[in-house]
Amino acid sequence: MSNDNRTIFSFSQSPPLALYIHLPWCVKKCPYCDFNSHATLDGSFPEKAYINALIRDLEFVLPSLQQRRISSIFMGGGTPSLFSASGMKTLLTEIQYRVELEKEIEITLEANPGAVDIDHFKIYRECGFNRISIGIQSFNNSMLTNLGRVHDGNEANNAINVAKTAGFNQINLDLMYGLPQQQSEQAMDDLMQAISHQPNHLSWYQLTIEPNTVFYKNTPVLPVEDQIWNMQKQGMNLIASSGYENYEISAYAMPDSQCKHNLNYWEFGDYIGIGAGAHSKLTNIHNNEMSRSVRHRLPERYIELAGDNSVMTEHKLLTQQDVILEFMMNNLRLTKGFTTLLFEQRTGIKFNKIQEPILDAEKKGWLEREGIRIKPSTLGKNYLNDLLHCFMSDSKKIPVNTTFANA
Repeated sequence: MSNDNRTIFSFSQSPPLALYIHLPWCVKKCPYCDFNSHATLDGSFPEKAYINALIRDLEFVLPSLQQRRISSIFMGGGTPSLFSASGMKTLLTEIQYRVELEKEIEITLEANPGAVDIDHFKIYRECGFNRISIGIQSFNNSMLTNLGRVHDGNEANNAINVAKTAGFNQINLDLMYGLPQQQSEQAMDDLMQAISHQPNHLSWYQLTIEPNTVFYKNTPVLPVEDQIWNMQKQGMNLIASSGYENYEISAYAMPDSQCKHNLNYWEFGDYIGIGAGAHSKLTNIHNNEMSRSVRHRLPERYIELAGDNSVMTEHKLLTQQDVILEFMMNNLRLTKGFTTLLFEQRTGIKFNKIQEPILDAEKKGWLEREGIRIKPSTLGKNYLNDLLHCFMSDSKKIPVNTTFANA
């Protein structure tokens, strides 16, 4: 591949645009969590001031959106369900005043079983949320204790029932495997309990030890590699036999129930992120530019600075090399891969720019073609980091972290 890193793009159309809203507070910081989340300590946080800051932030970015419609909204955290129902209603209403939403928009709220209230959930549903993602992680009380979670198995089951009673029929359950001291039987029991609730979406992924976490400093005893591999094989067979499609490395959905927000992310669509530590990726087809930006991660500073450029801690125009690698890091997580047309539309780069690394990966058995579609082979999925290295310049061939906790 050429090492030419000049920013040269030619976009024919704007990609879909999603809105991510980060609500950073939680009851307790989990020892494995590397997201920008902050324990409430005394149980309180400046909800009203934060919502006002989010609205100022959205107004600030409106000119850069160029009147594009929002295809999905995702409220993540932290624990968004700690916010009051009235606060959430205000926030969604203010968003709808300022941006145009697609008619069939997906609006997702993340929730933890330790922060679930039936009356709140009913109001969430009434004011426009139509999808909920519940961070179960496990139904086993011993596993939950090992993970530092604030809920137990009964509360996990109750949270799912509350969501259904409140009128949510699009439900994702987050589960992890490879937990401290976990056996295969326990991992399969978690999956069977989750499947018994008949959610239309499952996120099932291996616990990874990330830097800047308590587990990184004091790593617990985890199952050995062979045990984890056995859990993965058994789990994937169980999920498949229950009617779920494995459409992304760790995402499983019933027919027509894929997460639109995360699909937009994986297919290299645009997204604007507001809230403490939120990331954005925007394509400007008029200037043939693509940029990334990051907001201040501390909630107090975010509240103070939201509404102008000072809230940004990073703003970067992407190079061709950046865009090629990022496109591959996302699309090669998908079982279906990508088409040559999608590559050109989303990157503004001609497909012949990546012919050489594509052929190299095919020779190694990591990629395969079906007409104009290119997708990772079974071997490629197992060696995704090695596959991604094919699309790096020699100067950038460093380990790649491809973990994405999806919902």
